[in-house]
Amino acid sequence: MRNRRKNCRRESPNKPGKFGVLRLSICNKLCYAVGGAPYQITGCALGFFLQIYLLDVAQLDPFYASIILFVGRAWDAITDPTVGFLVSRSPWTRFGRMLPWILLSTPLAVLSYFLIWYVPPFEDGKVIWYLVFYCLFQTLQTCFHVPYSALTMFISSEQKERDSATAYRMTVEVLGTVIGTAVQGQIVGMANAPCVPVPSDITDKLGNSSASLPTAGPEINTSEPAISLEHTRAAYMIASGVICAIYILCAVVLFFGVREQKEPMSFFQGIRLVMGHGPYAKLVTGFLFTSLAFMLLEGNFALFCSYTLGFRNDFQNILLVIMLSATLAIPFWQWFLTRFGKKTAVYVGTTSVVPFMILVVCVKSNLIVTYFVSFAAGVGVAAAFLLPWSMLPDVVDDFKVQNPDSTGHEAIFYSFYVFFTKFASGVSLGISTLSLDFAGYITRGCSQPEEVDLTLKLLVSAAPIVLILVGLLIFISYPINEEVRQGNRKLLQEQR
Repeated sequence: MRNRRKNCRRESPNKPGKFGVLRLSICNKLCYAVGGAPYQITGCALGFFLQIYLLDVAQLDPFYASIILFVGRAWDAITDPTVGFLVSRSPWTRFGRMLPWILLSTPLAVLSYFLIWYVPPFEDGKVIWYLVFYCLFQTLQTCFHVPYSALTMFISSEQKERDSATAYRMTVEVLGTVIGTAVQGQIVGMANAPCVPVPSDITDKLGNSSASLPTAGPEINTSEPAISLEHTRAAYMIASGVICAIYILCAVVLFFGVREQKEPMSFFQGIRLVMGHGPYAKLVTGFLFTSLAFMLLEGNFALFCSYTLGFRNDFQNILLVIMLSATLAIPFWQWFLTRFGKKTAVYVGTTSVVPFMILVVCVKSNLIVTYFVSFAAGVGVAAAFLLPWSMLPDVVDDFKVQNPDSTGHEAIFYSFYVFFTKFASGVSLGISTLSLDFAGYITRGCSQPEEVDLTLKLLVSAAPIVLILVGLLIFISYPINEEVRQGNRKLLQEQR
């Protein structure tokens, strides 16, 4: 049998195979998957580090930081359906309808992202600076991410091919979170400016100066620091520059490595049908609560490690362990959902992180235990990444079966799903930062009041657990199981 070389240039991205099924090469799937990395790399860097950057590096008041985080995410959520509408109304080009949006938004997106991590040389307009560039970046990234998410339905008409491409995408996206955490965390960690002792720290140190036993809590360094705040600010800019370069590279690979199928699209005609589709409403609502849980954990874990656990110089490594664990767990969850079904994977995967959320706040501060808990928690984080995006195509197929005459509404499904999750993210970050302000958070303090420690424990443990349980209760009524999914697949094949 003659051997055939498969590559992006020589093989058509959507090549008909037996029975007219459109096949994707491994190279096509990899190029498609690479396009998901920029959203996760920048999202992870912003999610883990922006809050602590605004508070301790830009030195904004917690109240203003909460406004920036909330308004930025809320604006980001509003732009999703807007961009979805604009994408659906944009004309078809020889490159497709989605890919031009991805390519043209990239240069301005990386510029605005870089300026988020720059501390302007003035004080009065700092809040406006960060708010403008944060909102601008979120808008431009939406112009990348919404078309990319909808592209899932346009790279192949075959569910199996889309599921396979989604698995590649989820693996690369979780790898993107590792890259984002590693680049941002390790570069910034090497230039971490010392904390500023608060009066209670100095009093405690003087009171224990005659004792020979070591004291618990973060080390207080009152000598002249070798690393200044300016070094830390420069490190954030270097990290953002590296991430911007990766962002551009991924966008280029996606643009030249993927081709989309041409299908008619409309927007207003389908909004009512899409939003009224029962499985979609239940899926979005369930993942809204579970996503909010993980966003609370993500947004506050760096502060929790730095102040409550006292690992100020190790938190970036702890975050990296979580993301590495999540990357390694993706193949397992892909096998699990194939073997036991996606709905079962939701219950097992989401609940697997709950014991470790409890353990991390109940066990006395210990670095080895924290690393172990972080590694185990990463397994559940992988499920949270993989499952929503693997289940959305099933809902779209179910919609097509029930509405065979309605076509071209894929962008609506994805844009509104992203809208709800981003809005929840804005609410979570705004409320959590505002809660820290009410609790008496001290900028760059070597220690925090007990109220802040309690607030951080609630934000990374109690509140996420409650949200996860609510989300799982909603999933009980989610109707698309493996039997329904296979039935929809057969019906769609017959329609085609």
